[in-house]
This record gives sequence, structure tokens and C-alpha cells, in this order.
Amino acid sequence: MTMRLNTIKSAPGSRKSGNRVGRGIGCGTGKTCGRGHKGQHSRSGGFHKVGFEGGQMPLYLRLPKRGFSNARFKKHFAEVNVGRLNDFRAGSVITPEKLIEAGIIKKVKDGVKIMGSGELTKKLNISAHKFTKGATAQIEAAGGSAKVI
Repeated sequence: MTMRLNTIKSAPGSRKSGNRVGRGIGCGTGKTCGRGHKGQHSRSGGFHKVGFEGGQMPLYLRLPKRGFSNARFKKHFAEVNVGRLNDFRAGSVITPEKLIEAGIIKKVKDGVKIMGSGELTKKLNISAHKFTKGATAQIEAAGGSAKVI
């Protein structure tokens, strides 16, 4: 017998029907339907955002703000693994502009960083803003050069 979409059934016990509320006092979820008496949550549309404390000054605003975070000044680099650079011809000069043209990166951001993942098999002259030690070792082992812009 072939399986058809209209004959597929879920495994027994895998689908549980929802709890039907408001069906009399005998079911345990009658009358107030599990919402309790009065108050914001008993009403339809009773909603408040996370951290809201009923008009009281929320905890995250009551606590003192101290310290300094350097995260705002962090530099974000477009990262390229050396294995991706095998797409270029041997002996070619690779710049961030050529990486964008080839579709390897979309934007330069704060600079281009060449990472050591993958294996480089061609001699390439690469100009980038940063290189990892492993990437520099692989580029020079292949006979190329790694130039910091």
C-alpha cells in the first residue's frame, strides 16, 4: 500500500487535545477558567511588558548604574579563511576590494582579517588589515606574502 498525504496519521498519544475551560464547576476549570478573580490578568487583553511592575519603578531602573563597558568601541572585522582564497589565480595580488568583487565578503566593516582555517595551495600576495599567526604561516609556506594595510 502506498502512503498518501490524506492517509498519514500521527503516532498514538503524540497529540493531546487542549484543556477546554469554562465548562462548569465539575471540570475544575469552570467559572473563572483558571484566571482567578479580578485583576489585570483575569480580563481579556490583560497584558504588560517584561519588567513592568504595575507602575512601581521597575527593578532595572532602581538599581545603580556603575562601571564602563568597552563593547561600544569594539572593532568588527570581515573574516576570511585562507582556504577560501584558493579561488584566485596563483601569483595574484588580493586586496579587500578583490574579495568583495569575488563575493567572498560583503563589506569591509572595520577591516579584513585573514584566519588560518583551511589549506592554501597557491602562491598569493595578500593585503589585509589583520592576519592570524596560522594564516601568516600558511601564506608564507605556500610562497606568498602577507602584507598588513
